[in-house]
Amino acid sequence: MLEIKNKKAYFDYTIKEEIEAGISLVGSEIKSVRKGSVDLKDAFITIKNNEAFLINMYIAKYEEASIFNHDERRTRKLLLHKNEIKKLKEKVSAEGFTLIPLKLYFKKNHAKILLGVCKGKKLYDKRASIKERDLKREAKYY
Repeated sequence: MLEIKNKKAYFDYTIKEEIEAGISLVGSEIKSVRKGSVDLKDAFITIKNNEAFLINMYIAKYEEASIFNHDERRTRKLLLHKNEIKKLKEKVSAEGFTLIPLKLYFKKNHAKILLGVCKGKKLYDKRASIKERDLKREAKYY
């Protein structure tokens, strides 16, 4: 099963909550996603007019497609219920969280994206996570 993770998000942010959402893609995009030509590193989510949009996610052009290929970094709409969007909007505006895509995967032939309600880490938090990771790695060998 294909699963594309945003490893940088797990390092740069502390994740408070995770929400699954559908993503609206065109035909050449879905073929390119199935191929694994996706990058979530610089992507983020905004909410405008009670709709959620995924911005700056890179999906490579599909070579076998016709001249009507997609734009690599176009804005894509996320498929969420009104209540979910309302909750996310309240959290982002009131508590200072950001919405970051964590994973892109398929569930019953539908592309899904796992959103994280995140708060940015400070430099000392990042150092602590590096130290913890190194200690786990060393304990694994001994």
